[in-house]
Amino acid sequence: MSQQDDFSNDDPKLPLPLNLSKWRTLPVKLMIAGVLLAILGVGAHVMRHGGADLVKQFGYAWLVAFMFCLSLGLGSLFLVIVHHLFDAGWSVATRRTCEHLASLLFPTLFVLWLPIGILAPKLYEWMGPKLQANPDHALAAKEILFNYKGFYLISIACFAVWWWFTNRLKYWSIKQDTASEKGNPAKGFMRFLGVNQNDPGVLECTLQMRKFASFGVFFFAFSLTFGAIMWMKALHHQWFSTMYGVCYFAGSVWLTLATVYVITMIMDRQRILTEVLHEHQFYFLGSLLFAFTVFYAYVTFSQYFIIWNANMPEETFYYVIREHGTWFLVSMVIIFGHFFAPFLTLLRIDVKQNVTIMLPLAAWAWLMHFFDMAFQIWPYQYRAGFPILWAVVALGIISFMVGVLATVFLKMFNSAPPFPQKDPRLVEAMGLYHPVPTPISGGELGQAEEGTDHLIRPKTKGGH
Repeated sequence: MSQQDDFSNDDPKLPLPLNLSKWRTLPVKLMIAGVLLAILGVGAHVMRHGGADLVKQFGYAWLVAFMFCLSLGLGSLFLVIVHHLFDAGWSVATRRTCEHLASLLFPTLFVLWLPIGILAPKLYEWMGPKLQANPDHALAAKEILFNYKGFYLISIACFAVWWWFTNRLKYWSIKQDTASEKGNPAKGFMRFLGVNQNDPGVLECTLQMRKFASFGVFFFAFSLTFGAIMWMKALHHQWFSTMYGVCYFAGSVWLTLATVYVITMIMDRQRILTEVLHEHQFYFLGSLLFAFTVFYAYVTFSQYFIIWNANMPEETFYYVIREHGTWFLVSMVIIFGHFFAPFLTLLRIDVKQNVTIMLPLAAWAWLMHFFDMAFQIWPYQYRAGFPILWAVVALGIISFMVGVLATVFLKMFNSAPPFPQKDPRLVEAMGLYHPVPTPISGGELGQAEEGTDHLIRPKTKGGH
């Protein structure tokens, strides 16, 4: 898109497109700024506290940043899977964006995980020679997972699962764009594996994506849980929690929904998705963000309440550590910032389509998810309180990682159409008349029953 196109207002009812010419180098600037910020934070720490355990402390900052960025990939993969499981119509326009974000899981995020794999013996106490020689009771009970081979095998298996499903779902999605109405699909075992190289039809591509989503959701749930356990929960190898993976899942989808909302809004403003969007899609994204705000609060509080009510030292120590020093203040920030602030903001229906409110709320979601990751990881190393200097380092690493992810995302985005071209529910996603009355096509059954064949949603001057 040229700069002239950026400023051309082809529809007076819509706001002018944004001038993105100055933002094309933003990913590179994020990477450079992130490296400089990390160096600044490390230098300030060395001047104040010396260089003891510098590599180990940098590893924890890298872990915070990695788990933060991993949330975007996993949350996007979940949204793609759910789209196919429920045969959703409204999310067709945002599906391609989620597919690209999910594809960042491999190899980009795998490469960013490698420093964690290298520094693992320094980061996880149970990998140290002391506990390896004389394991405590908790480590002996979990030895099937918490051992050298188990850590790396499970880590590689998680990325292998994510690569397989993101690759197959995106492959059939791109294939669907150029598929014919009647294809020549493969048969038998090759079709089951999804490696058909013949000419598939639109129906074949659609069914393939639904097939992978149908059993992929189980692999997704197990792999996400194992990833959260091996890379975060394993810092406290004595601790027990059956809800830890669900808590990380809830926060990941919450962050992803806020991110997808902003990306969709920008592409709508630039006329990239305008013809396949209507107000309901922004409303549904906002509603899901509201739902996961409540869901995150529910699962995290349930985990705390169950442990508090049982009052078992093997479990309560996790929260006792997080009530000392400034960690108590961080917990209050998460309670009021991660739940109450977005919950009360999103209660109004019209807010979900108001960009002036949703954009700051999305930025707020990024900040709160950072505090969440810090609250999960750093108390193990920093019992006295929140490490401000290493938070600066972690923010710098996040800036670097986001710059890398944005560069890869934009490359993938430019390599394919911005939305599925031949999805069977595309007409419904556009808000056009659908022969079967459905609330997705117009928001109300009565609107669909009218049988109009024009866009149901006109965009107003003050709209998104």
